[in-house]
Amino acid sequence: MAKQKILPARSISGAVEVPGDKSISHRYAILAAIAEGASEIEHFSAAADCHSTLECLRRLAIEVDLRGDRVRIAGKGLCGLRASRRALDAGNSGTTMRLLAGALAGQTFRTTIDGDGSLRRRPMRRVIEPLSKMGARIRSREGGLAPLEIEGAQLRPIEYKMPVASAQVKSSVLLAGLFTDGVTSVLEEVRTRDHTELALEEFGAEIAREGRAIRVTGRPKLSGRKLIVPGDLSSAAFFLVAAMILPDSNLLVHNVGLNPTRTALLDVLARMGATIKPVSVRSENGELVGDLAAEYSPLTGGVVEGGEIAQLIDELPVLAALGPFTDKGVEIRNAEELRVKESDRIAVLAENLRRMGATVEERRDGLRVEGRAAGKLRGAEIEPHGDHRMAMAFAVAALGAEGATMIRDSECAGVSYPQFYETLDRLLER
Repeated sequence: MAKQKILPARSISGAVEVPGDKSISHRYAILAAIAEGASEIEHFSAAADCHSTLECLRRLAIEVDLRGDRVRIAGKGLCGLRASRRALDAGNSGTTMRLLAGALAGQTFRTTIDGDGSLRRRPMRRVIEPLSKMGARIRSREGGLAPLEIEGAQLRPIEYKMPVASAQVKSSVLLAGLFTDGVTSVLEEVRTRDHTELALEEFGAEIAREGRAIRVTGRPKLSGRKLIVPGDLSSAAFFLVAAMILPDSNLLVHNVGLNPTRTALLDVLARMGATIKPVSVRSENGELVGDLAAEYSPLTGGVVEGGEIAQLIDELPVLAALGPFTDKGVEIRNAEELRVKESDRIAVLAENLRRMGATVEERRDGLRVEGRAAGKLRGAEIEPHGDHRMAMAFAVAALGAEGATMIRDSECAGVSYPQFYETLDRLLER
């Protein structure tokens, strides 16, 4: 088990281009596979999760040619997937499992999809229930846990009201809706990231939006496309927060995705006093893309809650790690979903922040992290529990601590950002 040593730093400066957006990469790959004709995807995510999706598609008889961060996928149309002789392996990727479940529900064969120990503990009933209502037959372990055995069927359209805010569940239902002979509707009380809707439109599907309802018309003719994946804002978040921790920082993040359903992080940081400016904003394949210029700003801290939570669920760990460097601390509410991610992120955040000397109150749906008046963080040995975002969040916190920090199981960062530590080290001044 590898360990990564993180030393304090004076500033983070320079320019960086982060890997392609994970969420968008998953969606482009799956839609390319069920489109007609070849798709070429540039700046595809380097994350292990997205490569799990590509490997699953290969198992389903889709030709995938990956060269660096460019991937060519030979789509075979809605009915072109073929049964795999072995169970599909989603690795650590809940997105792979949930989104593919939607696409596989409308096939004419049976598929088993499994994952690692962490993924086997994550809730899948939330996709099993709506897909079963559409006519799919899905078997799982007790409690709706993976592996999932999906018996494809002729699906029927439904109107589905989301019981929990989840872009993955919404996307699974919309993908299944492509295999119906009608219009499938998803109603979400809290708006979640809309990459699936934008990607569906890009490939040629008919999407309608009315208030909080999203509708997809079944049996479209999807066509292969040339696409560019924006940089992953969730990955950029670690560098942006580092710039808020380290005085004299001046950072430019190139070509990052600025989709309005993903930029709640920038809103929260601005509310706390951050100086982060978007520049050179443009549209690519329906997604907003631009550069972010960030410079050190002393932050007040504050509360993150309610509708914001669903839109920055991936950024909450690094916001919590920012808490000890703010005036008032950071409080996170209404975030029960953090309990069922790659780790119990609320418990893991509280555990490791306390190891570093922070004052933390853990709650059922979140936590409160006291600000700088509670004392300076000190270096410690961090246990991320195999969770990539925990490893990276505490690497950032360690930059402003006294003494060295050791991140155990540090290679888990590769789930989303294989070159994270090397990139971070290049930008730091010590």
